[in-house]
Amino acid sequence: MRTSENPMPHDAVVIGGSYAGLSAALQLVRARRRVLVIDDGRPRNRFAARAHGVLSNDGRPGSEIAAAARAQVAAYPTAAFRMAEAVDATRIDGGFSVAFADGSRTMGRRLILAHGVEDVLPDLPGVKERWGRTALHCPWCHGYEVGGGPIGVLGRGDHAVQYASVVAEWGQAVLFIDPARLSEDDARVLARRGVTIEPTPLERLEGEAPTLTGARLTDGRFIPLKAVFVGAHVRQSGGFAESLGCEMTDTPMGRIVKVDAQQQTSQPGVFAAGDLARPAGNITLATTDGMTAAHAAFRSLIEEETA
Repeated sequence: MRTSENPMPHDAVVIGGSYAGLSAALQLVRARRRVLVIDDGRPRNRFAARAHGVLSNDGRPGSEIAAAARAQVAAYPTAAFRMAEAVDATRIDGGFSVAFADGSRTMGRRLILAHGVEDVLPDLPGVKERWGRTALHCPWCHGYEVGGGPIGVLGRGDHAVQYASVVAEWGQAVLFIDPARLSEDDARVLARRGVTIEPTPLERLEGEAPTLTGARLTDGRFIPLKAVFVGAHVRQSGGFAESLGCEMTDTPMGRIVKVDAQQQTSQPGVFAAGDLARPAGNITLATTDGMTAAHAAFRSLIEEETA
């Protein structure tokens, strides 16, 4: 049990009220710690109708999973929520100060960043209005529901070959890519996976959105497709980690926060969980990260109180 009190209103402030943030909050409020969860109501997966591959919640809308988790956290007396946009976080004596868009501030002894990332979509007509429905990112999350058949793959960066090789498990994959970018080994791998290489650039996706009937190429040809998987890059949805001086790391998917095995960033007292701290993720991994970050934050509070 805690042996000392601290004048700050919260033991931890969690920026991000989706799966990673709620998972972190649940652990800490069960330790009777005062936790504030800040939620701007814009989870990364809000474009998808349902979440898949989540144990005991397979096929359930992500919004329902999050709402149930939020209600469970809110049942604890030391939990607090604020539906608002956080715009800045700074280190102060004894902890951190977080500013909101309306100019107000709150403070906490520890800071858990769980605000996620934003997908940076390719500049291709037809992708945005189909995102999360027939223009998809994660084959593990949505591949089964495509139901087989022709599937387009928009590979971006060095991971295009690996991405197409994975997508091929769920249909007849067509990789749109300049063959000059492929090595002999790449071509061999794609051939073994049954991936068709289409060198002609895409002009647009077609069909009554969010339905997809296929892709129109710049040479006028039309290729029927049931879905297209987009290797979207990501960007941090808030600049908190960098403004606090946390180390970042570059991945094929984009820049993420560098953390250790306990989700501790390079800055003492700052933890990061979920998609903003891993190159690829899902609900299960986000909740695990949140739990890990909370346990580490809790241990750091104990160390401070017993020093």
